[in-house]
Amino acid sequence: MSLSPSATADDVIARLKSLRNDANIAGMARFGISTDNALGIPNAVLRPMARQIGKNHQRAIELWQSGIREARLLAAFTEEPKKVGLDQARSWACQFNSWEIVDHSADLFVEAGLHEVLVSEFAADDREFVRRTAFAMMAWGAVHMKKQPDATILAWLPIIERQAGDPRNFVKKAVNWALRQIGKRNSTCHAPALLLAEKLAESPDKTARWIGRDAVKELTSDKVLQKIGLG
Repeated sequence: MSLSPSATADDVIARLKSLRNDANIAGMARFGISTDNALGIPNAVLRPMARQIGKNHQRAIELWQSGIREARLLAAFTEEPKKVGLDQARSWACQFNSWEIVDHSADLFVEAGLHEVLVSEFAADDREFVRRTAFAMMAWGAVHMKKQPDATILAWLPIIERQAGDPRNFVKKAVNWALRQIGKRNSTCHAPALLLAEKLAESPDKTARWIGRDAVKELTSDKVLQKIGLG
């Protein structure tokens, strides 16, 4: 039975609970996904459900407040970007406990136009998942903010450099991700991003060195160079 755009948060949560899959929960944990309050429903099921129910700000708020992993993902998928403000984004970020919730919410925050404030703010935050959010926003924004001037994207490079020594797994991977996505945006962004990657690759800091070397490897690959017209 499918849901409709008139479905309430209670309707959605009831449907989610009916799809609970305990076998999947153990598998999620192996991928570093928090299984607290998880129902074991994959995104391949959640994405079509999100399309069925459509976007609804109030329902998204209620889904988020449930604390259920799948309901929170649906909240991010079906929230109305234009109605998301800084207070809501900060409130959600304080509750982040999993990289997947971070990454999908980061997409929403960029769509909501909150990157101008939150990228620098969240990057300076010591909490692992809040800091990751900043770099997930960069990574998503570098690809999807096509109408933004390159200067906006390149202004994130000093932030990447400042936080490149954070050894926490979910931060360092996001920093690396952001640097690579900026470098792949176009030929204008490629050179500054590669320059920073090369600098980090020579860093005495182990984490920064890994971030830099991995980024250099991708940004100098034939595939990337051809994609941006430098091959």
